[in-house]
Amino acid sequence: MYVSTIMDELSQWQSKMQRKPSRVDRASKAVQDKINTLIPNKIHDVITSTIKQMTRAVLFGAEFLTSSPAEDLSFEQREKLAKDRIEFYKKAGAAEGGITGAGGFWLAIAEFPVLLGIKMKLLFDIASIYGYSVEDYRERLFIMHVFQLAYSSQKNRQLIYQKITGWDEKSKSLPDDIHQFDWLTFQQEYRDYIDLAKMAQLIPGIGAAVGLVVNYRLLNHLGKTAMNAYRMRQVEAGNPELLRVPI
Repeated sequence: MYVSTIMDELSQWQSKMQRKPSRVDRASKAVQDKINTLIPNKIHDVITSTIKQMTRAVLFGAEFLTSSPAEDLSFEQREKLAKDRIEFYKKAGAAEGGITGAGGFWLAIAEFPVLLGIKMKLLFDIASIYGYSVEDYRERLFIMHVFQLAYSSQKNRQLIYQKITGWDEKSKSLPDDIHQFDWLTFQQEYRDYIDLAKMAQLIPGIGAAVGLVVNYRLLNHLGKTAMNAYRMRQVEAGNPELLRVPI
């Protein structure tokens, strides 16, 4: 029953990721583009700088590498652990967002990298729970694509989704050494794909957004995106627990 339920969820998620932008999507994108022109340059600078720092930290740093791949667990056990971690980070992010939101706009701006770090830490934990070694930079690239998938327009989401399908096979063509990987170009393209208006929502205090509520919802959305991305990889890898029910 559980496997059947999550396979239905996965199928619906995959359809959503691949559908063409609707009129609502296009209208939303137009509004977001307008918002981008209204966002102060200082916020653009904060977002750009933070994305650059995050890219470097994720690909080269060790600050997120705190969990070893979970072993000897059933798929259902992994799912429960992933959901528990999402709940933990939702509460942590909501608390942090509430504090920074109450502290005013400039404190919210200053705390933006911290809030972004919470979201990246969630993704690293989920990767480990599903049994993937985050010490491999190729797995960290996958994590960054998952983050991108969650915060992109529908048009870009289609392209990013194609990048992560068949990842186990595609990643074999990447160099073994991170220093041979053109990460500077990747960094620029990564920044360009992420929707600034969506990223600005991550900063408590902007517009009518309340940090506590926004962070709670965004972490929930990010967690669900990650779970479905790893479910898809498990299906592609032929996990026998998931092959009982056709996708």
